Amino acid sequence: MAGKGTSLCGTNTGKILLLAKTTPWRWVRKALLQLYTTSGEQPNGFFLIPTPCLVPHFDDFTWHTLAQALVLLLAAAALIATLLPLMRQTIWWIRVFDFPRLQIVGVLLLVLVAGVLLGWHQPAADTYWMPALLASVALATGYQAFRILPYTPLAGKHVGDSTRTDGEGHLSLVMMNVLQYNKQSDKALKVLQEADADVIMAVETDEWWHQQLKPMEKTHPYTCHEPLDNTYGLLFFSRLPLDGCEIKYLIDDDVPSVHTKVQLPDGRTWVRVYGLHPKPPAPAESETSTRRDAELLLVGRELEERDEPTIVFGDMNDVAWSHTSELFRRISGLLDPRVGRGLMPTFHAEYQLLRWPLDHVFVSPHFKVDEMERLPYVGSDHFPIYIKLSFEPQDKAEQEKNLEEADAADKQEAVEKIQEGKQEEREEEAQEAGVRA
Repeated sequence: MAGKGTSLCGTNTGKILLLAKTTPWRWVRKALLQLYTTSGEQPNGFFLIPTPCLVPHFDDFTWHTLAQALVLLLAAAALIATLLPLMRQTIWWIRVFDFPRLQIVGVLLLVLVAGVLLGWHQPAADTYWMPALLASVALATGYQAFRILPYTPLAGKHVGDSTRTDGEGHLSLVMMNVLQYNKQSDKALKVLQEADADVIMAVETDEWWHQQLKPMEKTHPYTCHEPLDNTYGLLFFSRLPLDGCEIKYLIDDDVPSVHTKVQLPDGRTWVRVYGLHPKPPAPAESETSTRRDAELLLVGRELEERDEPTIVFGDMNDVAWSHTSELFRRISGLLDPRVGRGLMPTFHAEYQLLRWPLDHVFVSPHFKVDEMERLPYVGSDHFPIYIKLSFEPQDKAEQEKNLEEADAADKQEAVEKIQEGKQEEREEEAQEAGVRA
């Protein structure tokens, strides 16, 4: 017997299920009912809709309602993505929303414009809640913009522009995550040679990468390498003399870091340099951000008691505006040269709309900036980053005004995070030992 679906569409194939009974919103229920084209209601409020019927009947469908549903979904997703990072939980699926603040701002702005065009600010009797939703979206947009504003040229620079003209007090660095499985070493080598930085750190480097980048040792004879095949190996090259270079495993027993001093070209000044690459909060790496945070804060606490020229750089697997990065700056007394200069996102190199800054340089107030830029693509998922610094201690007091001072609560939080990171590592080691046994 020919049903309504047969007479209108000529086929009953490709049927899909739509739930229309339990939706709490009348306008959504109405939209689903408008799609109803068969002659019988199924149990539990399900309707069978022949797929070929959908396109022919779009003329009858309320496009306004479809747009409402789509924008509502975007609004809900963006608001959730804004609220989740406010939680101090370290689980990866919460901390990951620290990263895409710029992208979330884009979605929120789209929702704001669409909401106004759809009349959310002029509610009907059954959509009285829409102005409140629109106001929430506006507040979330303002909050997200506020968090990233310091990392735009609209903000004042925390690290000033260099005024030094001689060449003796300058130090340039390159941070490059090569992506261990990337085999385009010729690109990486070319970028490094053209950048001609005094100090280079390449991470995710195994022994193959060590051999590919070995030509750098001709111009950068001072080295401190720890190639590993676990994506956490590192190579450290310097044109300038090093003093006491050590490879340390601060938290994870398979994640090295560089600790050294670099002599400036003046032959008198030594700069303390740390090179870091902690694990990211991700299912395949670490279920939480606990150990990443602990490694960064462990270095921060070490610097808390020092007053000497210092640089901390690396792939931190965190963004500058995260709570942990801000806590690190307060504890360490370091400044972020990105502030007032721009985001310079370094990850993901292959997806232009999904990028955020994961590779960082933090400096003590002794330094000013000559140049800072993102370097060309080298086949990795990260862009390298280059910075040329100028040692200008006479302006240290002036730049210290830009420091964010740690209070007692910050210091206590740092201690607790470090303890939690060490405890998590001990638990993982015990678990691995149990598996081996």
